[in-house]
Parts: sequence; C-alpha cells; structure tokens
Amino acid sequence: MSTAATNALRAELRTAPAAAREPAPPAAFAPAQGDELRAVDVSKSFGGLKALDQVSLALRPGEVHGLIGPNGSGKTTLLNLLSGYYQPTSGEIRLGGEDLSGAPVRRRAAVGVARTFQKPRLLPMLSVLENAVLGAWTHAQAGFLATTFALPRVGREDRELMDRAAELLHGVGLGHVLHRRANLLDHAEQRFLEIARALAMRPRFILLDEPAGGLTPQEIEHLADVIRTLQGSGIGVLLVEHHTDFVFRICDRVTTLNVGRMIRHGLPDEVRNDPEVIRVYLGA
Repeated sequence: MSTAATNALRAELRTAPAAAREPAPPAAFAPAQGDELRAVDVSKSFGGLKALDQVSLALRPGEVHGLIGPNGSGKTTLLNLLSGYYQPTSGEIRLGGEDLSGAPVRRRAAVGVARTFQKPRLLPMLSVLENAVLGAWTHAQAGFLATTFALPRVGREDRELMDRAAELLHGVGLGHVLHRRANLLDHAEQRFLEIARALAMRPRFILLDEPAGGLTPQEIEHLADVIRTLQGSGIGVLLVEHHTDFVFRICDRVTTLNVGRMIRHGLPDEVRNDPEVIRVYLGA
C-alpha cells in the first residue's frame, strides 16, 4: 500500500460523519471513553444445536481483535450476532450503554457497526464506485419526495457521497478501477471493494469475515496495511481468519472458540502457546 494511498485513507476516515436519519455516531477517530462493542455471555441455538454457549467478547475502539478456531466453532455465528443478522438466544450484545440484542441490521449500521462476508456480496452489474457508495445509505438525507423531484440538495448529497466513496476506493488501492463493473474484478479486488463499501458507513467498528481468504502473500500485506490504517484512525477491527500467522502478527488480542465455547483469550503469544489451542486448532 503506497504512502499516498495510506494518507488518503487515513484522511478520509477522519472526516466527521454526515448527519443521518438516526442520531449520528461519534467520529470514529474520537470514541467515547469505555465505548466497546460487547457480546456478554451470548448463546445461540438453532433447534437442538447450540452454536454458541455463553461466549463473551469486547471489541475496543482502535483495537484489532482476532477471532480464531476450527470450522464450526461459532466464529461466523458470533459475527452475525454482533452485526444483527442473528439475535442471541440468551445473553446481550451491547455498544456502550445501548443494548442491541434485538436490534436489526439497520440499527447496528446506524450506530457504527459494519461488516464484510466470507464471500463478497456485491452487485455485479454496478460499477466499483456504485457498489462502494451503497455503503453510505445510513447517511443519506434525501427523502422520497426530494429524490423524486430531483431537488438541488439531492444532487449535492449524491456528489458528496460519490466523492467520499471514490477517496475510500483510492485508499484501499482500487482507484484505477472506479468505473469497472464489479463482476469484472478479480478476487482480491472484490475483497477490498467490500472493505471500502463497509467504510463508507463511517463505522466505529468493522467486522471482517476471513478477508485474507484466497489472497496472495503480497495481497495479504496490503490487507495488513489497510487494517493498520483503520486501527490508527480509531476504528475497532474484529478479524475472523484462518491465516493464524497473520492473526498473531497483526492483532492486539485474540479469542479462540471451539464447538461454540471460548477456550482461550489473551495476547497473541499467550494464545499461540496455549496447550488447548494447540491441541484443538493449531496442531503440535
């Protein structure tokens, strides 16, 4: 990631958020004291299957927190609970003093929780820029009538959102493909487009679901640069990833799950050298 791209991304992330229909969250680079995204003793059952069993996790602003474990350990289920795609069977999801346990995806986005997916969910026939600007929907001011009658402020707002999305795309290294259709991107470009779209929400926290999957070593280094820039801007990053060397190198703290339960939480070296983590996941 070039110095110019890093600076552009950092500058854009430090732009104060536009007003939204719902109260705008604090700027990502100046989080409130104690403002954490937390899962508190959450459990999730699907019929008779308990996918998560009393798991707790706290994601802090400006932190990169790794979440690892074998397939089926409950990592994506926890991401879905934090982002509102699932509601917990028991326990709570909290952001600062607000209980989000029953809140839908729209509310999580409005208060600053964004995420990406294992398989990028893009609109294939739209351009890279159009896909990225869709992430800004929580900040759109224009109502139905204003849009229908093409009032001047709608045009101004559209331009501002497009300009911001373009800057974010430049920042993640996609400035050269702004007008290319999303279905013509390679795998790595789709990954970084999803991140840019999530950042267009102006999040306080971003949940990355296996972002390094299928990337080359050089592309993983580029991803590391992007994540460090997010961290330096005060955004909390939850990183779900099977590339454990990458996790232990870039994360401040790491949580390990196995069959729906937390088996170890702590500093990267503590987790890496834990006998139970080695036994169930890392191997001898």
